[in-house]
Amino acid sequence: MNLGPGPKDHGPSFITRAGKARLQAEHDRLFAVDRPRAVDAVAEAAAHGDRSENAEYTYGKKKLREIDRRLQFLANRLGRVQVVDPATQPRNRVGFGATVVIEDEDDGTEKAWTLLGEDEVDVPRRRISHKSPVGKALWDKKVGDGVVVHTPGGVKHYEIVEIRYEPITDAPPDDAGTTD
Repeated sequence: MNLGPGPKDHGPSFITRAGKARLQAEHDRLFAVDRPRAVDAVAEAAAHGDRSENAEYTYGKKKLREIDRRLQFLANRLGRVQVVDPATQPRNRVGFGATVVIEDEDDGTEKAWTLLGEDEVDVPRRRISHKSPVGKALWDKKVGDGVVVHTPGGVKHYEIVEIRYEPITDAPPDDAGTTD
């Protein structure tokens, strides 16, 4: 499945099935557990009388607003994400879900990055957004291609040495020289 122009467009946000399940689980927990608790806490605090000087009431209302904002955000996200199975991506090019090993052309060090959706970014685990500067630079490239990445520290030149598609799990991906 070719996903077209990829990260340059502003269409749907790609996500793995596991990533969408995590968003849905957070939404469900907030709606079924956290929000009712916050409502109960506000009602209990309100029963103590004068609300103008009631810190528990003020805090409870603030907490309830935060939960409602997060619920709204998650509902909007869940309505816009497009689940993509990395197993359907062409194996010879960098696409969604690819783990890409790149070699720094200056010092020869290698790094591995996995390109996922914005909601699945986990930099310590080397999972980045396919819409990030590095993700955009790697998108649709193949082994042997040179890649130019503009970073806050300047322009970096890399070569793609490996592209692999592995199941996306919560286990940390293999590192290929994670020296920065």
